[in-house]
Amino acid sequence: MGAAVAKSSSARGAVPESNLEARILEAMRRREAKGCSIKSFNSIILKFPKIDQSLRKCKATFENFGEHHALCSGADEDGNGVIDQQELKHCFEKLEISFTDEEINDLFDACDISDAKGIKFNEFIVLLCLVYFLREDPAAHQSKYWKGMPNLDSTFETLVDAFVFLDKNKDGYVSRNEMVDAINETTSGERSSGRIAMRRFEEMDWDKNGMVNFKEFLFAFTRWVGIEDADDNDDDADN
Repeated sequence: MGAAVAKSSSARGAVPESNLEARILEAMRRREAKGCSIKSFNSIILKFPKIDQSLRKCKATFENFGEHHALCSGADEDGNGVIDQQELKHCFEKLEISFTDEEINDLFDACDISDAKGIKFNEFIVLLCLVYFLREDPAAHQSKYWKGMPNLDSTFETLVDAFVFLDKNKDGYVSRNEMVDAINETTSGERSSGRIAMRRFEEMDWDKNGMVNFKEFLFAFTRWVGIEDADDNDDDADN
């Protein structure tokens, strides 16, 4: 994944590389001011099976874009199994999502971490969560955007809550020390807690700059609940 923020020892001094990244950061800081209901990292882990089940319901939608009931009414217009940049723009137009062309391009680039010039399933999950997080009309969101995918709002809100819980100083980024503190709260006294925290942090810190933004967190979370692994296994079975 490309660097999501400029490398800096201070999260407050980091400069987002795109308008989209700046918008996500601003929205996250506003959201963090409201707090969260999660009390421990272990409580996040306990939610993994339910989150996994909810996100897998999106798989049928992703694989059947050409069907009448599918999200965006056929966003994958050429039927190649990924969403390209133009298809994503058409999808947003059909859903009347108020993103500028620049923001849509930024969103596509941010989620296309495989550089395949197309959005794969795990990337699609992250894209949907970012759209949810940046929505302008929460009241109309679920009924219009998530047709055929019930309870997705509550699942995405859990992911947002999890990030807010980890970001103790509410600056919009999760640091290594914050991750260690979160793990230690759950595994106090266990000698392995430090190694667990560091491994989890390394899984999130894609650009190795010592800070994890919301987008990086989402990609790590899909791996934690098994979404990307399942997708990889499907690919292996086809070879």
